[in-house]
Amino acid sequence: MARLAIPVAVRWADLDAYGHVNNVAVLRLLEEARVAAFWHPGEGEPEYPTAVLHAGPGSQTTTVVAKHEVEYLAPFGHLRDGVVVELWVGHLGGASIDICYEIYDGSTDPATRADDGAPRAPFVRATSVLVMLDSRTGAPRRLGEAERAAWEPFVEDPVTHRRRA
Repeated sequence: MARLAIPVAVRWADLDAYGHVNNVAVLRLLEEARVAAFWHPGEGEPEYPTAVLHAGPGSQTTTVVAKHEVEYLAPFGHLRDGVVVELWVGHLGGASIDICYEIYDGSTDPATRADDGAPRAPFVRATSVLVMLDSRTGAPRRLGEAERAAWEPFVEDPVTHRRRA
């Protein structure tokens, strides 16, 4: 099981009136981790093996989020050490990628066990569908060989989201 662990800061502005990280701020945490994991890094930023997309003016690919599915499993507030967003690929499509996430307390390793021996539980579990577009035409474009090669080692079972009857 290969996952990326991306540290992300939690800001005071992310909190709602109850002192919990707001649902909209959770999407920002996911976005920050996704950008760090899949786009070429800027000066002084960590480089991840999955970071093969180029962004900005003149790039050949534009990406759009086609779907988010988010499950809020436990409330969390401001954490001095931030959070760790674990990412993996749930599916490589023709022109899209399903990015799966779990958000953990950043002060401890997510692989550690709770006091009762059970695996630590994430605060959030989510999936985003990211579609690659040709920047010139705006049409979906197929994933390239370099992208597939970088992302395939991180493919594992997708998040199974709960369903209501």
